Amino acid sequence: MSNFMPSDHDLRTALMFCYHLKKNAAKLHQMLVEAYGGNVLRRAQCYRWFEKFQNCDFDVRNEERGRPAKKFEDAYLQALLDEDDGQTRKNILQNN
Repeated sequence: MSNFMPSDHDLRTALMFCYHLKKNAAKLHQMLVEAYGGNVLRRAQCYRWFEKFQNCDFDVRNEERGRPAKKFEDAYLQALLDEDDGQTRKNILQNN
């Protein structure tokens, strides 16, 4: 057995392929687990992707999700965050 671990994109492409072969989501999930072990999409994820395909949405790329804005009521903490948005409140408090 190879050490190949498919990416999420690889798995979604396999889902689309099997969808076109008229396989159902439960069967496909079982096939993925047999092929790659437990490190695959959850069964519920397979169902969600099949639902997208049924709605003629065959885009298997990740959806862009915006990063929520971090806001603090404390003006000092907010100023430090504005300087370096990679900071967390915990890091700021520990460093000061």
